[in-house]
Amino acid sequence: MVSPISTDAVGFAPLAPPTVWQGWDAFVHRAPAPARDATDGTWSQAEREDYHSELAVMRTPAMDSVFTAVRRLLLVNRRQQAGARRGLIISGPATTGKTTTMMALGRSFQLADARQHPGQTERRPVLFISVPPAATPKMLVSEFARFLGMPITDRLNQTQITGAVCDLLCELGTQLVLIDDVHLLDTQRRTGAETSDQLKYLGERIPATFVYSAIDVETSSLLSGVRGAQIAGRFKIFRHRPLAYATEQDRAVWDDLVRAMERLLRLRAHRPGTLVKHAAYLHARTGGRIGSLSHLIREAALIALTEGTERITKQLLGEVELDAAAEAQARPIPRKQ
Repeated sequence: MVSPISTDAVGFAPLAPPTVWQGWDAFVHRAPAPARDATDGTWSQAEREDYHSELAVMRTPAMDSVFTAVRRLLLVNRRQQAGARRGLIISGPATTGKTTTMMALGRSFQLADARQHPGQTERRPVLFISVPPAATPKMLVSEFARFLGMPITDRLNQTQITGAVCDLLCELGTQLVLIDDVHLLDTQRRTGAETSDQLKYLGERIPATFVYSAIDVETSSLLSGVRGAQIAGRFKIFRHRPLAYATEQDRAVWDDLVRAMERLLRLRAHRPGTLVKHAAYLHARTGGRIGSLSHLIREAALIALTEGTERITKQLLGEVELDAAAEAQARPIPRKQ
């Protein structure tokens, strides 16, 4: 069964990325653009466009599986010493929802932590960063510092920054560290190998559960060699695959997702059930990629709004160009005789 993530959508302030605390906290607490009746005359065009541009992120079975796996790891790691804590790598093709899943996980955890520690606004239960391209150990730990708002000067070396970051995260009660794009670490190169070692060291110094996100980590250099064996021995891998459409159960999951997204639409002339009717077509177009499906429906809705048709049709869906990954992987769409 697919359902919206609670009653609020996922989003963050446009001027503050989620890789800094202000942006992350805004993402966690930001209220969605409110839904109204499509015929509400007080709902302006701009407000309707805002609403359809961010449609709520849907909670899928894969997302539930990740939530459950991390919840168990948090319990297992609670009393473990450095070197014994376990983590999770969310791995899969591009645009399958890995980052969305990881951010939703962090958001859910932080809200739960706030309920357990009311009024303790100084806490930082979650840290979220992305691995920079061609990252060095100092660049990586500086991303931790940047999230925390720590001033970094040229005079500080890697060891000093690392020590300050680890000490502060311990003080702030950080329990979940989320790191996106770890596939960018090329351990076949010296800097990538050294940065991988830095990640391992941070995992030993910070008493938190680490969750990574990567594009097809199994085929990357991150899990190869001696360093890769160490990571593989401490991390579970969750495959975040595109949704299939082969079995009756597969089709039910996909149809539920399409139906849930269609219910969010507020288009005045849209015929309910149109998208569900074309669920097979939508799967063929997107290759089962949730990110591509979301983009397709949102862009089609915005076209319907701006052009005044107020409805999504199969023809309109066909006019929307998707990301290159979805277009390359999409199945041939059978023509009716």
